[in-house]
Amino acid sequence: MPTQDTLIWHNPRCGTSRNVLALLRHAGIEPQVVEYLRNPPDRAQLREMIAAAGLSVREAMRAKEPAYRERGLDDPALDEDALLDAMLAEPVLINRPFVRTPLGTRLCRPSEVTLEILPPLATPFFKEDGERIG
Repeated sequence: MPTQDTLIWHNPRCGTSRNVLALLRHAGIEPQVVEYLRNPPDRAQLREMIAAAGLSVREAMRAKEPAYRERGLDDPALDEDALLDAMLAEPVLINRPFVRTPLGTRLCRPSEVTLEILPPLATPFFKEDGERIG
């Protein structure tokens, strides 16, 4: 059963997102999983998650997506509202995975960042590629 105090904005096609979800489960946490491409956040949720992670809106964007350049989002003159509008219109522009636990909120890229908001692991965790963390 998912715990209401832990949440991941997850993209199952993303290796980092899969590793973070597996790490949460390895830590004994069954998070609320939100596939944000299917169920995107609203403006308030998006703004709140970004702020809680201590990021600017631009830092929360996935600049590697073709839509980032196609929409001219690399223009430094664009304000945060314009960037939020783009993220809401095309959720693929939201970087992932965002995770909220009782210990904080982070954009967990790389996946090791997740350790900052987890209790200490009892045993090491191995990512999909075999790399050990924790």
